[in-house]
Amino acid sequence: MSEVRIYRDDAPAKPERVVTDEAGIINALGAEGILFARWQAAQVLKPSDGQDEVLKAYAAPIARLRAEKGYQAADVVRMVPDAPNRAEARAKFLKEHQHAEDEVRFFVEGSGSFYLHLGQRVYQVICERGDLISVPAGTRHWFDMGPAPLFTAIRLFTNPDGWVAKFTGAEIAATFPPYGE
Repeated sequence: MSEVRIYRDDAPAKPERVVTDEAGIINALGAEGILFARWQAAQVLKPSDGQDEVLKAYAAPIARLRAEKGYQAADVVRMVPDAPNRAEARAKFLKEHQHAEDEVRFFVEGSGSFYLHLGQRVYQVICERGDLISVPAGTRHWFDMGPAPLFTAIRLFTNPDGWVAKFTGAEIAATFPPYGE
């Protein structure tokens, strides 16, 4: 189930608030400028489906987002529990970073967790199949796919180069509860 856990950034042991209902999640994140929506992710993907098949299966919502927001590029991140590069991929996203553009993900399988460092709070946003999240440019954040990742997310970009991160060098991500452990 999708949920938001809100922590003080200096108190990662226990959230101040947990929000589990859709309207509450949308409102809590919307108050911070974060877009969150529930979309249909009804296409059943085969284990062998790669980026081309996933983008084709979800061509209509991708086209709608491109038209509405001017996105130039889309790609797919797909991780499974036995992926040989899972530890390296997890480590890369677990470092606090920012982007010069919005980070948009539409989860079409599985789940993962964004941690958004907003002022003196950290919002842990657990996203699952059907969740669309747009993290505004410049927002300090990290992403945890867990030790046995299982998710497929479509990412959209205004920059044709795709995912470009500026790492903050902060060690805050290591102080918060990891996802899936």
